[in-house]
Amino acid sequence: MIAINNHELLKRISRLAKQNQELEEHIKKLEKINEKLIRDLEKVKSVSEKLPAEAAKEEKEKSFKFNMTTVLFADIHGFSKLVEGLESTTIMDEYDEILYQFESITRKYKIEKIKTIGDTYMCAGGIPVKNITNPIDVVMAAMEMRIFLENYEGQKRGVENRIWDLKIGIHTGPVTASITGKKKVSYDIKGDTVNTAIRVETVSENGTILISVMTYELIKEFFDCEYYGKLPVKYKGDLQMYEVKGIKTEFSENGDGRTPNTAFRIKFGLIQFTDIQEIILDKLEKELPDHLFYHNVKHTVDVVTEVELIGWGEGCSDEEILILKTAGLFHDAGHTIAYDNHEFYGAELVREMLPKYSYTTEQTDRICEIIMATKLPPRPKNLLEDIICDSDLDYLGRSDFIPVSNTLYEELKAQNKIGTLNDWNKIQVNFITGHQYFTNTARSLREVNKQLQIERIQSLITP
Repeated sequence: MIAINNHELLKRISRLAKQNQELEEHIKKLEKINEKLIRDLEKVKSVSEKLPAEAAKEEKEKSFKFNMTTVLFADIHGFSKLVEGLESTTIMDEYDEILYQFESITRKYKIEKIKTIGDTYMCAGGIPVKNITNPIDVVMAAMEMRIFLENYEGQKRGVENRIWDLKIGIHTGPVTASITGKKKVSYDIKGDTVNTAIRVETVSENGTILISVMTYELIKEFFDCEYYGKLPVKYKGDLQMYEVKGIKTEFSENGDGRTPNTAFRIKFGLIQFTDIQEIILDKLEKELPDHLFYHNVKHTVDVVTEVELIGWGEGCSDEEILILKTAGLFHDAGHTIAYDNHEFYGAELVREMLPKYSYTTEQTDRICEIIMATKLPPRPKNLLEDIICDSDLDYLGRSDFIPVSNTLYEELKAQNKIGTLNDWNKIQVNFITGHQYFTNTARSLREVNKQLQIERIQSLITP
């Protein structure tokens, strides 16, 4: 029995030794796995430590500063006026109808809806696309909201039995806008401008559109406004407020104070021109070929300035000035596409872009015709074409003619379109001698000096 027990004991010891060896090997494997896990955890930790910084960076990249934004808060009263026999679902349906129409109005005026907070509708002009007209746009939208609600109540149950009231507060200033969403992008804004707009709305009365003095200064040429009072603003003193009564008589259809007329649209267009000009000059800055030493941004600015100067001198109307300045802005924009026949390409850009800025078909056609009139040799057919042709060749009678002329020579030489400078000077003399300014204003400003330029160039020509 003892021998058997010893034998069994030896077998057990052998088995335990083998298991122990397997266990040691398993432990070694676990140690290797553990080492790998530790390395992986260190990587994860390193990444996780970077995440807040990267998230902050990403958040910063998605926040933008807008220096001039007009914020509107519209308080739509109705929930507290549940009348007997009118179900809450009916109230909610009507509220949805009102919000839908408000959103349609904001889209019409290119205003961004921010959000609804309870029964308050919030939107802002000047984001995400910056523009100079946003105070006017927002006030026009506010007026249209008020008119819509009046008509809506009149059709539903009559003005005397209305259950919906509206009060609006508007303020203009800088905001910080943050973007959220990928498929459907939305904006949120914050800053003192938002807080002030809320406060203006809270002191507004039913049916009233209140604006801050900042907004008032930017829209007062278009709208009749009455001084309303002062609003204490923490750390900033008192804020003056004005009530918008309507569009000025001279800028509204039949003097109704509600519907903008042609004079309104033209005056608005002259202000809006600043936004269009910024876009086109930026396009020229980025897209014009490097060898355009003459047909550059400066030349375009010169022509825009000159058409306005000559236009006023020739007694042009506001609409004609707008048409002239727009034609001057686009007259060389076709150079971003091709050098030859650039007038045609400039006119194509006009037809593509201007409808987005409410230019009429007739205005667009006139602008394109004026641009095409700058094609050499100039053959203008009317006063506006006379003016742009004189403006385009204004440098012929300026004191800086020689250096400007030399930039045109360098431009043509870079494209192998001209020979020597001496050849160029001969061409210039022939061209200037045969040239005439078409308008009385240009002739009085430049004709005498132009004759001096001929003599100066002749003195530079060698046989």
